[in-house]
Amino acid sequence: MRQLMTRDCVAVILAGGKGSRLEPLTRDRAKPAVPFGGAYRIIDFTLSNTLNSGIRKILMLTQYKTTSLDRHINLGWQHYFKRELGEFIDVVPPQQRIDENWYQGTADAVYQNIYTIERENPKYVVILAGDHIYKMDYAQLVMTHIENRADLTISTLKVPNGTAARRFGVLEVNEFNRVIGFAEKPVVPKELPYQRGYCLASMGIYVFNARFLYEKLCQDALDEASRHDFGGDIIPSIIDQHNVYAHPFNDENLKTESYWRDVGTLDAYFDANMDLVDVDPQLNLYDEHWPVWTFRPNCPPPKFVFAQEERRGFATDSLVCAGSVVSGASVKRSILGHRCRLNSFASVEESILFSDVEIGRRAKIRRAIIDSGVHIEPGMEIGFDPELDRARGFCVTENGITLVCQ
Repeated sequence: MRQLMTRDCVAVILAGGKGSRLEPLTRDRAKPAVPFGGAYRIIDFTLSNTLNSGIRKILMLTQYKTTSLDRHINLGWQHYFKRELGEFIDVVPPQQRIDENWYQGTADAVYQNIYTIERENPKYVVILAGDHIYKMDYAQLVMTHIENRADLTISTLKVPNGTAARRFGVLEVNEFNRVIGFAEKPVVPKELPYQRGYCLASMGIYVFNARFLYEKLCQDALDEASRHDFGGDIIPSIIDQHNVYAHPFNDENLKTESYWRDVGTLDAYFDANMDLVDVDPQLNLYDEHWPVWTFRPNCPPPKFVFAQEERRGFATDSLVCAGSVVSGASVKRSILGHRCRLNSFASVEESILFSDVEIGRRAKIRRAIIDSGVHIEPGMEIGFDPELDRARGFCVTENGITLVCQ
């Protein structure tokens, strides 16, 4: 039953946002292609959810700075799908088949690709964001949609009102989880009647009946006053006349608290990465029940050299990826990507190093993000003096995280 149900689905992943709040990390790459947790990219979590849910027809809609994202999908994901069995993951840049403009909003992005979706003749279209960190079985979402005979089903998460204000679409539902009210990024979110201080937020995850979706997108495209956005335009226009239901987030992370992170800002991105180095991390990357898939480069195992008292290579409470060498240096509460090299007497603490970073002898790094390919000069100190870091041209966040990019 589950397999038959997911065969009728096409997943559309919206992966075309600029990610301007993550600059300079998104200066040369799309937000979904930003590394996360050393070995992964942000997009890997949505794609892993899709693959683990049994949905094997995926359209990824891209727009900005797509080169590294395209390369990652081609190297790491195409071999999971067999075209001859009707399975695929296609990266779809703007086709301008319908309109000569770039995508004007989330609904417009899907509208401009109606032809590609229709060609697969799905019963259900699962629309996903490509820039969140979480584990979820989309098949359960589709089952809820079918059982309720819904036209649209929205995946939801309970969040504090202060968190949702101006950031999330907020739903109001009745006792049957039917949506009876919706506000996009309200200043004062509608409070849940049974839990004060909390509201029901949209996760930006939708299941539409395919024909219903096509009809509403075409109507929206003709509305010159519309912003062509699902949250801002499509959903508010249909909740009164059509069957729209909420689906409570089913978390496959299997922890005491649900895990879902919007890593839309540099500080939120840093904090989500630091979650991973805790003794009992909130996000379980070692779960064989719901694995996170990605591209694995052909690298040797990580290596730690020198056991001398004054010159010892070690890492504690850290993630160290393949190909990295910690040579007489210390690493504490940090994440090292592939092929990093830390030279003697260097120290890295509470920091994120992307792949191919080299830290010179006696350099000191603290509360920093070092982008791919950066070489830190011997003896240099980063993350200790924010004003000095800014004077060097580095970005320093509101929470004092220093970013070093090429």
